[in-house]
Amino acid sequence: MRRRPEREFYFRLAGYLGYTVEELLARISSRELSEWIAFEKRAGPLGQRRGDIHMAVITSAIYNVNRKKGSKAIDPEKLLPKWDDYQSDEDMWAQIRAANAELGGTVADEPSE
Repeated sequence: MRRRPEREFYFRLAGYLGYTVEELLARISSRELSEWIAFEKRAGPLGQRRGDIHMAVITSAIYNVNRKKGSKAIDPEKLLPKWDDYQSDEDMWAQIRAANAELGGTVADEPSE
C-alpha cells in the first residue's frame, strides 16, 4: 500500500459502502471513484478515521481543561492513532503513567490475591 497510496482510499471507501475492494472496483466507474475522492477531501475522512478524529478532539479538550496550570496544552493531532507504528506494552504503560502523573493522579495498590 505504501507504493500505491490510492489503495488505502479504496479500502476506506469499500468499508464505508459495505463492499470488498474487489467488489467496489467492479461496481464503480473511474468517474464516480474520482468524485468520491473529491468528496472525501471536501467533507472529511470516511469511516472510522473520522471517529478517531472526533475522539482526539474530545480527549484533548478534557485533558486541556484539567491540566496543571502552566503546563502545555495537548494538540488533538498527537492523540490520533498511528496504526502502522509499533509500540511495546512497556512504552504504552510508560505513557499512561506519565499522563496520569501530569494530571495529578495516583496509582492504586495492586490487589492482593
